Amino acid sequence: MNQAPTSLLSLAIAPTRIVRGDKALAASGNAIAQLGNRPLIIGGEKSLASLASLWKPVLEQEGMEYAIAFYSPDCSEASLATLREALTSHQANSIMGIGGGKALDTAKLLAHQCHLPIMTVPTSAATCAAGTALSNVYSDQGAFLYDVSLARCPDLLILDYSLIETAPRRTLVAGIGDAIAKWYEASVSSGNSPSSLIIAAVQQARVLRDILFQNSADAIKQPGSEVWREVVDATVLLAGVIGGLGGSQCRTVAAHAVHNGLTHIATTHKTLHGEKVAFGILVQLRLEEMVAGNQLAVAARQQLLKFYGEVGLPQSLDDLGLGNITLAQLHSAAEISCHPDSDIHRLPFEVVPQQLMAAMVSTTAPVGELRVKN
Repeated sequence: MNQAPTSLLSLAIAPTRIVRGDKALAASGNAIAQLGNRPLIIGGEKSLASLASLWKPVLEQEGMEYAIAFYSPDCSEASLATLREALTSHQANSIMGIGGGKALDTAKLLAHQCHLPIMTVPTSAATCAAGTALSNVYSDQGAFLYDVSLARCPDLLILDYSLIETAPRRTLVAGIGDAIAKWYEASVSSGNSPSSLIIAAVQQARVLRDILFQNSADAIKQPGSEVWREVVDATVLLAGVIGGLGGSQCRTVAAHAVHNGLTHIATTHKTLHGEKVAFGILVQLRLEEMVAGNQLAVAARQQLLKFYGEVGLPQSLDDLGLGNITLAQLHSAAEISCHPDSDIHRLPFEVVPQQLMAAMVSTTAPVGELRVKN
């Protein structure tokens, strides 16, 4: 008997090649040259200038004809349009992104649009953007607009520990917050999936959570140490692979939806992506607690609050610099987070803005306080 054909599924799980270690960038000239001899280097103006002594000699030693272009002010449509002009002018045959998550998202999306090889060089461990097939697009004012699934993960990821070590401590803390969200979101959205790959992604998210619980405090205190490297690998590499294995349905739920809503409040632009996501995990657990009466969420929230206190992640709106937020601003952020297309609707129960607002203002509430019904 003939079987019905299975639908095709294209997976972008991890970078084609990863070079990691101390001085990894200095040792990567040949790998970079293999992808193109006319790269366009994309990053922030200050960042590229301050790191020029690290990346310029590598390219010049290989005889590459490179050009520099700055993303500004964000991974926005206007920034991408300007960069496409720079790419055409230079006749670039590859793209290298150097910087944080927004610089790398910009470089990846430009490479996707122009069908060029893409290399990423993260300058901090604040996100897993260096390895993923996803870019977030923002307005010129820094408000999240939409994300774009890319055809593939980067062709080359250069994880240079000596470069990451120069980043502010706060960036690693934010990366821990962004990475640990994988478990709390994936377990809710996909914990009952029969798919082998999604089961693997959810279990890897649990392993990632445990690595971060066990090692984060020591890693923050000991930059450059072996435990620090393990946490950097977890936040940059393992977190990205989990999203690649599980796909969009396993990648984000309420924590990232809360982040997206908060970006529409101008004062949150001073906080990092992972800091807002970390707060969003507490909001998600509070929703599970208040709306669904989930007692496991109660215990998880108390465990996270203790962990956040140890590593320095935000526990409340006040910690995010939003202690004086107006009711109108809070309602606006909640409405955006609850948009019909929002990932928050991957929760196993309905959420409306009023419930989300109640959760956002009570992330540190004692156990058993406040139950909100649908």
